Formats: sequence, structure tokens, C-alpha cells
Amino acid sequence: MKPSMRSRQEPRRVSNGVIIAAMLLSLCVLSIVKARYCSTPFAKPDDQLQEQMNSSIRMETDEPASKAAGEQEEEEEESPAAAAGAVPEVSTTTPTVVARGGKGRPTCFMTSKRSERCEARGDIRVEGNASTIYIGGIDKEWKTKPYARYHDPVAMAYVREFTLKPADEFAPACTKNHSVPAFVFSNGGFSGNLYHDYTDVLVPLFLSTRQFKGEVQFLLSGLKPWWVNKFTLFFRQLTKYDILDIDNDRDVHCFPRIVVGATFHKDMGVDPARSPGHVSVVDFKRALRRAFGLERAAASRGGATGNGKPRLLIISRKNSRRFLNEREMAQAAAAMGFDVRIAEPDQHTDMSTFARLVNSADVMIGVHGAGLTNMVFLPRGAVLIQVVPFGGLEWLTTVTFKNPAKDMEVTYMDYNIQLEESSLLDQYPRNHQVLTDPYAVHKQGGWDALKTAYLDKQNIRMDMDRFKKTLQEALDRLPPA
Repeated sequence: MKPSMRSRQEPRRVSNGVIIAAMLLSLCVLSIVKARYCSTPFAKPDDQLQEQMNSSIRMETDEPASKAAGEQEEEEEESPAAAAGAVPEVSTTTPTVVARGGKGRPTCFMTSKRSERCEARGDIRVEGNASTIYIGGIDKEWKTKPYARYHDPVAMAYVREFTLKPADEFAPACTKNHSVPAFVFSNGGFSGNLYHDYTDVLVPLFLSTRQFKGEVQFLLSGLKPWWVNKFTLFFRQLTKYDILDIDNDRDVHCFPRIVVGATFHKDMGVDPARSPGHVSVVDFKRALRRAFGLERAAASRGGATGNGKPRLLIISRKNSRRFLNEREMAQAAAAMGFDVRIAEPDQHTDMSTFARLVNSADVMIGVHGAGLTNMVFLPRGAVLIQVVPFGGLEWLTTVTFKNPAKDMEVTYMDYNIQLEESSLLDQYPRNHQVLTDPYAVHKQGGWDALKTAYLDKQNIRMDMDRFKKTLQEALDRLPPA
């Protein structure tokens, strides 16, 4: 009986083995097909390299490092809340501790790997020109830098450090008293580059201060007058008071509450589940629209005037990653029925004027760079086409603009440059590693190698057939007139 039972089970075991082998073979075939026909011909970076690169993402300019770090304008590229009924900030980290008897105990904690927040209530005295904040009722010092880029030592080297000290008998007396909370932030780091203005400063600032409903005093470290003037209309959406240049102020300002440092969620974005009042980046865009008087809420195939001509805005560049056949692109788009505009934002561009131009566009196209940050002004349903330079940069372009676009109610499209469209083909032989294995270049030299090879030295000559097909797809994706 027992041998007979074993003989009947053996075929089943063989059958299971065949099935497993077939499944493994199918997986191998699928892997080969994916490797052969994926959108990029190069292997994706390993997890360690990906993490290293994500920590190094910067929207580089063509200026020297010291200027790119905020010394001039870009070339391109988080109450009285409780008393007012505002929703307290939601945090997944250690909450602020408030001492009994009305005295505040400061709590400094990382709200993300990029941002630190310190908060205190009670006897608070700010001696700005000494970068010192005195807090009553504490027994230790805290040091912090109010800029949301803690993962990047290059940027943080340009941010002034503040010290939170116990307010003892040696603390300076108040010379100016305030009845509203203070919020300390910095426009050091990489501020002055439009992408970093929004990612590192403006979006975190909105996320962290909207809950105050304007009843908050901004104390700005590293204040640059031209930078404040550029965003003054937006700041007026968040505070009713003039911004104080805290580094150069000789008064001792006293407040009932202070927050030092804005909360960062993600690049160019907000996580509503973790934000005060569950605000989103769409709320941020609405604040921008109010600030700059943008009347157009939605894009359409009929364009801003409904005359059947959607507007195409080409973001131009004059140095690296520029379109070599820009005029031909404009002519082709016009022949397809687009009302075409070409614009290059620079240090002299009036923010309100450029915001209105972008808001009038139905489709915006540009090579990866800080100029694409202007998508914050695009109307709902508009199409953003990011031209991705050759060199295995899909991960970079995804983090910076592709992922944020969806949350901003913008339809996103990639245009991945083929080698024949890149000026790199004129600089290197076809068997050079820069052309054959970009990820090896990334891995060997990190961000600096990527920047040098694929961002600083590359220009684009668009294939007109591909360009026209892309524009037609963008047209098809626009909401009907």
C-alpha cells in the first residue's frame, strides 16, 4: 500500500517542479524585455547611489559656487494660534513642551531630515544682531539654523546659527514689545535660485505660518532687500507686519511665543495629512494667485481668450541646456495653432509680470532647470513638458518637477532627449563612457560629475518630428474649451 501511494504522488511533485521552473523562466524573460525596452537604455542607480544623489540635489546655476549659494539673484535656475482658534501644527516627532506657570521650555526637533523646528512660549527676548534668543524658564542652550536644508552642508554653511539661551539676570532688557508670535527663518543657503526659493523657503514658510492668519512677526536672517522685494506680495498673504532684518537689528524684541525654523515635507510640496488645517500645495498656489493678482484658474484648448489658440510658453535659457533651434520650435508650434511666447526669467524679471505670463499659458515647455519652477503659476489643467537632458537624469527630474506637478493640478509630460538631440555628441566620441554609461559617471564622481558632464556642458537640438508629436499629445491632454 505504501509504495503504491508514493508512486501516485511522484507525478504531482514533478508537475509542481515544472510549474515553478516555468514561472522562473517567465520572470527571466520579462526582465530581459524590460531591460531591452525601458525608457532609458542605462541601468538604474543602486539604492546607495540613489540616496546619495537625492541628498545632493541642487538646482545649479552657471555662477560660481559662492554666488549660487545665495549671494545674488538666480540666473536660472510651516498663537496666538491657539487663542485665534488655529489648528495646531501636526508633527510626527516630539511635541513642544510647555512648562507650567506660563513659562516656555524650548523644544528643538527634526521635523524631517531637512528641517529643524524650535518653539518656546513665555519670556522671550530676541537680540538679533547677536543671533541670540533668551528664553525664561530653561536651563540649557540650544543651537539651530532656520533653513530647511539640513541634509546639505554646502547650503547650511551659508546660514547663520542662532543660540537659544536661558533668560537669567544677565539677559538684556526689552526695548520693543510685541503681542504676536515671532517666526524666524533665513534666506541664506541657496536662496536666490528660484527652485530653492520655493523648495527650501517659501513652501515650508507657507506650511508653517498660514495657521497664524497673518498675526505673526517674521524675523528674517540673511535678508537681501531685492529678494524680499521680489516676494513681498506673497509675504503679505502670511503676515500683516513688515519683515524685520533680524541680523542687523540692535533692539531687543520681546514676544509671547517664538518659532525658529520652518517645516519641510517634500520637494515643492506639502503633505496635507501632516499640515496644519490639512492645507495642500493647491492652497499654496491659491495664495500665490491672490498675491500676484492671477485671474486665470483653468487652462483649455481654447486658450486664455477662448479663440481656439492655446498658448505655448517656451522657457528659454542663454547658457547651458539651451534650445539650439528655439526659433524653429516656435515656428512649428505656431503652424500647429499655438499662440507662442518665448521668455527667459532672469535677475531683472519682475515677478508679477512673469507670473501673469505663465498664468496665461496652457502648455509650458523647458529644459530641466530652475525656470520650470514657474509652474506654480500655471492654471489648473495646464500641461508642463519637462525636457530631460541626456545622461540618466530621470530620477532627478522626477523628484524636482514630475512628482510636484500632480499635486499642483498640472498635467506632466516628459520629453527625454535622445543622444542625437544632444550637443554631447559633438564633444565626445560615441564609445566614451559619458555617452555609453551615464550611471557609471554618476557613481564615480557623484553630483559634481553629473553636473559637469550633463548639466553644464549640454545643449539641446530638438528633433522636430518628435517635438510636434509631443505638442499634439499636450494639446490632446488640455481640457476642452
